[in-house]
Amino acid sequence: MAERRRALVERRKALGFTQESLAQNLGVDRSTVARWESGKVDPQDWQRPTLAKVLRVTLIELGSLLRSAATPKPARDETPSNSAEYDDEIEALELARRVSASDVGKETLERLELTFHDLAIKYPTVAPQELLGQVRKYALYVARLMDSKKTLAEHRQLLVIGGWFSLLGATLHIDLDQQDAATARLRTAMTLAQHAENSEIQAWCFETDAWRVLTDGDYSKAVELSAAAQQLAPAGSSVEIQSLAQQGRSSARLGYSAETYVVIDRVQTLSASLGTPNRPENHFQYDPAKSLAYAATTLAWLGDPAAEAYAREVILRLSPLG
Repeated sequence: MAERRRALVERRKALGFTQESLAQNLGVDRSTVARWESGKVDPQDWQRPTLAKVLRVTLIELGSLLRSAATPKPARDETPSNSAEYDDEIEALELARRVSASDVGKETLERLELTFHDLAIKYPTVAPQELLGQVRKYALYVARLMDSKKTLAEHRQLLVIGGWFSLLGATLHIDLDQQDAATARLRTAMTLAQHAENSEIQAWCFETDAWRVLTDGDYSKAVELSAAAQQLAPAGSSVEIQSLAQQGRSSARLGYSAETYVVIDRVQTLSASLGTPNRPENHFQYDPAKSLAYAATTLAWLGDPAAEAYAREVILRLSPLG
């Protein structure tokens, strides 16, 4: 005669279920639950995932409840020949369940991405200190989500989103001359991007640092960082063009005429093929309309009289009759 499955009964009672209420949650008769607990029958394979969910246990833990200590173990020669295969199947199903389980969700990630783009668009018009407060808030929220249950794909997406927020925060710290904080956020952005294998964010980290040292007058270091950014930048991307621009500015300050002309030509060529972005005010979207102004400024730094022609073209385009 089968022994009563005491562990299964105790789990049901611990959750406040009667046999009747548990049966209702499972969509079976009370007598079915009674037969499971008595050890007379086993739940069918297709019933086990639902039973495990209602009892708040894994499939492997459910198997332990059904093989409670009070239930005699079968003799070696009575063990089903396919028991190992059955355990392997349960473990595979449990792994699949855990991989697909998530407390984050697609909608949350999509809204975070939209929020980042909105903040990047606000960058040219909102005071750095005000914008930084918003960036901090969302960066902390992303950090909290990192501790949540999520899928592997969601984990990678969170790394990317966190990298973007950290990068924007670093840019704002630079604007506020908070150099230590800027360095810390750049390192965080780089680490997250490396874990996510996102070369675009890594390139922007180098480009942002190049702009920082350029404004501090370390032109040789700026050339070096710009080159590192270009090695990582996706071909034809905004960050490739922007890092080229930083290289050209730095080369002009160093008086490297030949290198500067080459860079200006490349910036013009890539800008022409980039097309007009939907939101050109986004800090991380290069605006091709600014390429002429860039050429004029860079040539002026080089002391080339050709800068005047570029400047006149910029003025003409900006005039109401242009």
